[in-house]
Amino acid sequence: MTLADFLSPISLADLGEETTYYNSQFGKIIEKYTDSFPDIFEGDVKPNLAIIGIEEDRAAVNNKGAAKGANQVRRHLYDLYQGDYTVKIVDLGNIKAGATIKDTYVAVKLVMEELIKHDILPILIGGGHDLTYAQYTAYENLEQRVEVAIIDSKFDLDQDYSENTSLNSNTFLNHIILHQPDYLFNLSNIAYQTYLVSKESINMYDKLFFNALRLGAFSGKLDQAEPIIRSADMVSFDISAIRASEAGGNANAGPNGLYGDEACQLARYAGMSDKCSSVGFYEYNPSFDPMGQTAMLISQMIWCFVDGYYSRKKDAPMYPKSNYMIYRTTLEAEDYELVFVKSKKSDRWWMQVPYFGSKSVNERFYLVPCRYEDYQLAVAGEMPDLWWKTHQKLQ
Repeated sequence: MTLADFLSPISLADLGEETTYYNSQFGKIIEKYTDSFPDIFEGDVKPNLAIIGIEEDRAAVNNKGAAKGANQVRRHLYDLYQGDYTVKIVDLGNIKAGATIKDTYVAVKLVMEELIKHDILPILIGGGHDLTYAQYTAYENLEQRVEVAIIDSKFDLDQDYSENTSLNSNTFLNHIILHQPDYLFNLSNIAYQTYLVSKESINMYDKLFFNALRLGAFSGKLDQAEPIIRSADMVSFDISAIRASEAGGNANAGPNGLYGDEACQLARYAGMSDKCSSVGFYEYNPSFDPMGQTAMLISQMIWCFVDGYYSRKKDAPMYPKSNYMIYRTTLEAEDYELVFVKSKKSDRWWMQVPYFGSKSVNERFYLVPCRYEDYQLAVAGEMPDLWWKTHQKLQ
């Protein structure tokens, strides 16, 4: 069994009129699976990033047609120019819908798992947002705890969940949270809108010490989302998180949401994260995008992700120590100190959170990305909420 068994080649004719690309355009630079499957695991030709379309929308609630989105995004992505770096990207074509939707999930899982094992980052251009579940299952056999960041206007949770609840774009978070074996360490939802989320869902997030960042809370302060995204192993974008005036190519698009430039910045944060090993862009439906505006925006988001990837500072984990500055502060009400780490390369911050409340000299700790404001809060004598949530999850 090879990756080619799950993937269908790109038909350049399906991308529109025959186009001649300039040498620095993605259409010229990206290696494509058109006739023969590229040899991606050997030598100098090994890519850093792999683009994969997914032709599956059977569980995309109220958004049938999303399976046809990948090629429309490619048309605009290939027109973009690379930045001031050399890209090594391969386009592996599309995963076709299986006989059942579970077959599609398995195909996504196996393809992603193989790529991640070879240190190739998959960029998924999907159908329904339920494919985030398939993206998550790719980490099942990689023997690691996983942190998930989802950019969405709502929580895709079913409050009346039972074992018989079907998996779709409105319920996949139930399946991620309850998946066995359990390797989920943290779940973050970014840019949710309060009137689209039940108070029970927000309370559940609080009880499980998950992160939820409301759209209005970081409007004009987009950097608040950066540490949350930096901590994630996988990032999932629901295009409906972007307002309809910016990205109308979605049957569930709403009047409020992220602006296009904000979505691009979040994508760049994901690309810059040394920890991020997969990203997915879901729910784009070309049936609602006659002018191609949403496809253009998604292609620019992917460009920003790629730009972020080639701007990685490789400053996590903390080695060598000479590249970091250590700050220590003690809370008045506690008998132990909080330790903060700042990278000299990127000026980014982390907090050290000890396992099991250990106070020994050789204590083990978890480095959680944070902001300078968290350090300021600790200096002022207050316990940062992020430290407390992480500490609870480590027990």
